[in-house]
Amino acid sequence: MSLPPVLDPASSARAFWFDKSDPRALFADIRTLEPTPLTNGQTLEVAPDVLADFRDLPFPDASFYHVIFDPPHLKSLGKDSWTALKYGALLPTWKDDLRAGFSECFRVLKPHGTLIFKWNEDQIPVTEVLALTDQKPLYGHRSGKASKTHWIAFMKAGDDA
Repeated sequence: MSLPPVLDPASSARAFWFDKSDPRALFADIRTLEPTPLTNGQTLEVAPDVLADFRDLPFPDASFYHVIFDPPHLKSLGKDSWTALKYGALLPTWKDDLRAGFSECFRVLKPHGTLIFKWNEDQIPVTEVLALTDQKPLYGHRSGKASKTHWIAFMKAGDDA
């Protein structure tokens, strides 16, 4: 099986994608959600191409040129809340889970490949999360009304490093 160049291992509802069916990307998630009507008239669906856990990805080493890692950000929210349905929720083991997620994302990334990490620090500061990987970020950008969402770029070391 030939893999596309991009992996989104926690794709959920593909919220930030311009093309939610972009053939350059493989969308993976640990869960599915049948189309669910929302009160605002929209429909929420979680339909990954591959059912996979970002802590244990079913892909060979160095499979992708680009990985976008956007795991759940919240540990305190209602199980059936709209936010939990749309994005998922962190488990009490979130530190170990995110550490494993970073490790797996870098494992499947090709040398000199890029990883974009998205995190909202409403409940957990981004510094706590970045401490869970030994990889050094290249640069980042804050966004959102309160500047609590971070987009952080990494580049995997090459064979020459």
